[in-house]
Amino acid sequence: MEPYTPEHAGEIARRILDAVGTVVIGQAEPLRLALAAILAGGHVLFEDVPGLGKTLAARSLAQASGLGFRRLQCTPDLLPSDITGSYVYAPDAGTFEFRPGPVFTGLLLADELNRTAPKTQSALLEAMAEGQVTVEGNSFPLPRPFHLIATANPIEYEGTYALPEAQLDRFLVRLSVGYPDHAGEAQILQNRVTRRTEVATVAQVVDADELRAMQAGVEAVHVDPDVIRYCVDLAAATRSDLSVEVGASPRGSQALMLVARAVAVIDGRDYITPDDVKRVAVPVLAHRLTLTPAAWANGTDPARVVEAVVAAVPGPPAVARAGRAS
Repeated sequence: MEPYTPEHAGEIARRILDAVGTVVIGQAEPLRLALAAILAGGHVLFEDVPGLGKTLAARSLAQASGLGFRRLQCTPDLLPSDITGSYVYAPDAGTFEFRPGPVFTGLLLADELNRTAPKTQSALLEAMAEGQVTVEGNSFPLPRPFHLIATANPIEYEGTYALPEAQLDRFLVRLSVGYPDHAGEAQILQNRVTRRTEVATVAQVVDADELRAMQAGVEAVHVDPDVIRYCVDLAAATRSDLSVEVGASPRGSQALMLVARAVAVIDGRDYITPDDVKRVAVPVLAHRLTLTPAAWANGTDPARVVEAVVAAVPGPPAVARAGRAS
């Protein structure tokens, strides 16, 4: 399928958000950023308390985007082969055959990822970075596109394993849903009464091929050199902050550009502005920072560090739209 133009991709992206918004209430900005991460070809980490609709949001995005969906409930006894699949002996053929695991899908929801051991968590690293898994020395490509949405519970630590920095860095964004307001919570209850069933479904807007065409359209967005330098300046500023022991890597500055580019498409533009970068800075950079022991002991929030960096680093005075001042 031919790549869509940024304008066409943005129009379809807004239709996807409208469809998901019919069942997922009060999550407009997290959903927009989650879809932007998917359009940018990345993965999403939802970190928030249970019961806020994270699973529903992931399933709804998969339905609207035409992606195959599988949900993996992470537990301490989960094994890497439970994710990737394994070789099983086939008596009729007298050989071992590979049985794919749940990772072979379009969108995988890894629920409570921090409840499974680091060895099992690491089974997803190759899938996230390279779109394939390796079992017994043999590599198997995953469906394209492949995206992971993982959830983590930030308030309960008994029986959990903190995600290592190397794995956190693989998530394009880390999002927090937050509680809905009074009207939004009332609407959630009213929707449940109206549909008369626990399961909420979303109409499919595109299929997997069209989603790939949308992702190709995002790649056509114009990025001014000044905006590129601004992304680099923000990431570099996190490395010199006194509260930060390890700042954002070049993968972080690239993630800023990629997510900002997708946000611009959703907003109906074919170019990035500095405001796009500022808008995504916290969800893109905060989880990539390792605080100093003193800052951690004082309860410093990495998100506040990123906000301070955004306030301190000057942005470009103007950006160009396809060669014209804007």
